[in-house]
Amino acid sequence: MNTHTLSAALVTNRAPLNFRRAGAWLLGVLLLGAAWNRAPAADEPFDFETLRYRARMLAAKPYVAPASRVPEWLLKLSYDEHRRIRFDPAHSWWRRERLPFELQFFHPGFIIKNTVQISEIRRGEPTLIKFDPELFIYDRLERGEIPGTMGFAGFKILYPMNKPGDELGAFQGASYFRLLCQKAIYGLSARGLALNTAEPGGEEFPTFTDFWIERPEPHAKSITLYALLDSPSVAGAYRFVITPGADTVAHVKAALFFRKQVTTVGLAPLTSMFWHGENTNTQTDDFRPEVHDSDGLMLFTGAGEWLWRPVTNPTAVRVAAFSDERPRGFGLLQRDRNFENYQDLEAAYHSRPSAWVEPIGNWGAGSVRLVEIPTPDETNDNIVAFWTPRDVPPVGEPLVYEYRLHWFTEQIHPPAGYTVSTRHGRTKTHEPELERFHLDFAGPYLNNQSADPAIEPVVTVGDGAKLAHATVQKNPFNGTWRVAFAIRPDGSGRPVELRCFLRKSPHVLTETWSYLWQP
Repeated sequence: MNTHTLSAALVTNRAPLNFRRAGAWLLGVLLLGAAWNRAPAADEPFDFETLRYRARMLAAKPYVAPASRVPEWLLKLSYDEHRRIRFDPAHSWWRRERLPFELQFFHPGFIIKNTVQISEIRRGEPTLIKFDPELFIYDRLERGEIPGTMGFAGFKILYPMNKPGDELGAFQGASYFRLLCQKAIYGLSARGLALNTAEPGGEEFPTFTDFWIERPEPHAKSITLYALLDSPSVAGAYRFVITPGADTVAHVKAALFFRKQVTTVGLAPLTSMFWHGENTNTQTDDFRPEVHDSDGLMLFTGAGEWLWRPVTNPTAVRVAAFSDERPRGFGLLQRDRNFENYQDLEAAYHSRPSAWVEPIGNWGAGSVRLVEIPTPDETNDNIVAFWTPRDVPPVGEPLVYEYRLHWFTEQIHPPAGYTVSTRHGRTKTHEPELERFHLDFAGPYLNNQSADPAIEPVVTVGDGAKLAHATVQKNPFNGTWRVAFAIRPDGSGRPVELRCFLRKSPHVLTETWSYLWQP
């Protein structure tokens, strides 16, 4: 796999954070230290340290791929046959007790041959939830024998965010999970861990093999669950404390123990889909103007810079690395919330959530990596973003870290202006050899500001092209500010890094727009 690795330089001319959770920003401690060596006593309640010890013991042994417990007749089901197996809502876990959260389980079969074991924790004591066919509706399928030890394909969490029976989230497949906030539908996914993403030799997908879920109290506003992760290279312990709302927040704590050195460790990975949008002009024969779960990567660096990188559907795999130290946040966002720009009543891409990673403590030096993979349609997740630390502990030493993972539709924005659209193309009549970019910036100050000649665009063009000209003007129709600039390629065919922000000296008025133009 040929990838083009980029390095995005950082600047330090950004305003301080102005976020509704700023008072809680950077709480906690990132611990990169010695392993916890004491085995838990038999009568101690189950908690994160119990699971951390189990992960450490697991990593000390050679990896053993789990054998499938799924009967052959289930694996021979067709896609449509497997879909006919449905969880019976009447058997939702904790429904009879009228608890605020409920669980439903996914049935193995078809291509799902690996299962997870799920336990309920009550007063610190875990009890396995055994697979029971009575939990499911088989819709006239001829049912074969099913062992009680089979386990489940995953589970979903219900919570009345908008109305009773709403889905809060689901954990299913490898270490993937998705959460929802109020007024949102499922979109991008998160993962527990990414290993060797876009590296030669292929990616390794660690798997959550076991879950423990605390029984919620009658008036609980959060639900806590634990997960054991395993793969050929690493074993890990995870704790999720999930609080639903307009901003659904998962407080994640993890401890990783590596069996061997890994080329690329991806912490807090996010996975999304981008087929086409306003910044692409490829022919798709699609009736919808835009189709994507996320339209950009946003970063808030340790140096105080806000940066926006529109994502795209490239012609070849691309990897961008944004070097940083003590990162304050990053995420894949769906900024465009205008239905008119999607025209899809079924998929409702304008209602897909954004996800934002808020590190807790000092994550040290490393980089946020953005991987963009070509996709021919909307059925493939082709965008990945994660933090890769510069220094990973040696084999046997723990990597312990924490973060808050926000899911929302009401956007997190920089305190100053931000990019609302990116358009790219050429003209056929005037200077057709130039590549042209039109960027629209918005924000409270900019939208209320009348035309001002002191506001200027600052455009930086990397190797492979030269800036031909740049202008900025107030858009009288919607209050935004449009930067129009053109670059002249040097004919080398090299990808060109572009950056732009608005300035009214000495003040920076917007985030930094960052883009890779591929000849």
